[in-house]
Amino acid sequence: MIAIPSTIPRLENGDRLTQIEFERRYHAMPHLKKAELINGIVYMASPLRINQHGEPHALIIGWLTVYLASHSHLQLGDNCTVRLDPDNEPQPDVLLRKRSSGTSTISADGYVEGPPELIVEIAASTVSLDMHQKRELYCQMGVQEYLVWRVEDGVIDWFELVNGKYQLVQPNSAGLLCSNVFPGLRLDRTALLSGNLAQVLAMLQQSP
Repeated sequence: MIAIPSTIPRLENGDRLTQIEFERRYHAMPHLKKAELINGIVYMASPLRINQHGEPHALIIGWLTVYLASHSHLQLGDNCTVRLDPDNEPQPDVLLRKRSSGTSTISADGYVEGPPELIVEIAASTVSLDMHQKRELYCQMGVQEYLVWRVEDGVIDWFELVNGKYQLVQPNSAGLLCSNVFPGLRLDRTALLSGNLAQVLAMLQQSP
């Protein structure tokens, strides 16, 4: 077991901390894989099950990686810490951002600062947090698109920021959900929910 310096308190669920103190405690716990600061409150993830989180997460990464292959001006992140403001430092499951001239930057110490254009959360045990506190936070901070896969409900919600509020993206005539921020980013929601990645990628790569 990795020893924690006695002078630095452990991170605990429900702690109310500043961003500086949150990062100090997080860095002192290198064995800890995921902790987030949302509205000044610490949230720590439970162990992740493959069907409820691991596999859906991998499918999302596969979909976005194929899109990234032909869009080198973008950057894809897996479980990256995002510094939004002094009270908020989430660690979204997946993010997609513009490398330059976008709404986020990379800090001198390598963290994403500001809202990435797209955030994806895989919601199983975290549905309430992802659909309420995080959705409100991401909307307020200007995350232009927010996709939530509610695994146990078998539902994927894709929100877009319109006049300061999130609205659900509606499927087009082919039944696909399409990004208004990233041209050509299309999702066959039905295929993804059934685990049919080949169909998801075929719809992504079809001509407009």
